[in-house]
Formats: sequence, C-alpha cells, structure tokens
Amino acid sequence: MENQSTLAWIESRRDLWLDLLRIYLGAALFIKGMVFVGNAAALSETMTASHIPFGDVGLLHYVVTAHLAGGIMLLFGIATRAAAAANIPVLLGAVLFVHRREGLFAPGQSLELTLLVLFLLVLFTINGSGRLSVDHYRRASGYEPPMEPHPA
Repeated sequence: MENQSTLAWIESRRDLWLDLLRIYLGAALFIKGMVFVGNAAALSETMTASHIPFGDVGLLHYVVTAHLAGGIMLLFGIATRAAAAANIPVLLGAVLFVHRREGLFAPGQSLELTLLVLFLLVLFTINGSGRLSVDHYRRASGYEPPMEPHPA
C-alpha cells in the first residue's frame, strides 16, 4: 500500500524530475563554461589539434558564451528551448571532432558523457521547461502567451 502511494506521489510530479534534470544540466554547462574561461588556452589547443573547421577565436567565444549564458538560462528556465538549442552545435562538434576518436568505453568516458549531454539538450529543445522555471512563471502570470498552437 505504501509503495503505491509513493509511486503515485512520484508520478504526480513527473515534470518536476525533468525540471531538476534541466537545473542540473544548466549548472553543469555553466561550470564547464567557467572552466573554459579559466583555461581558454587549453580549449584553443584542443580545437586546433582536433582540426575543427573554423576553430578560431570566434568559435571559442561561441562555445564559452553558449555554455555560460545557456547554462544560466537552463538553470533558471529562461528561454529554455533556445538555450538548449544554442548548445547543441557545441556538443555535436565535441562529439564529431574531439571525442569521437577516443571511441566508446574509453577510460575517461568522455564520448559517452558528451552524447548524454547532447541527448539532454535535444530533449529540452523539444520539451522546453516545466513548472520550476521563469518560462512557466511568465506564462502563468499572463506576461507571456502560452506556447499552444493556434487553430488553423
């Protein structure tokens, strides 16, 4: 009986679990962005060594900005879909140009983690934010119209 009530409690808050995942992902991206800021030379060397097309200073700035701004936006649920979508090219580039040569099941498991983050970014680009977000608060307060499709 107690298991059923626990499962019912969890089921009634399913969207909150996705929100917690979004918050964690946002914090992780922001922290990774700060690591890149603190060690920009290493990021630049990685881009050069990986033969990333257009791997110049402009791309480096995009990666850092996407992680910092996108991370904060995901953390608080502000323009969640846009923040997640802005980070997809960064993670796709990391998969294709940086971690692919390591392969799956390498000791550091960088490719697996990068693929997981990429998957989560696609998920939040499609799903958007939930109740624990500025986006939800703005829609609920009437400040922003709901994102419902208009009837044809």
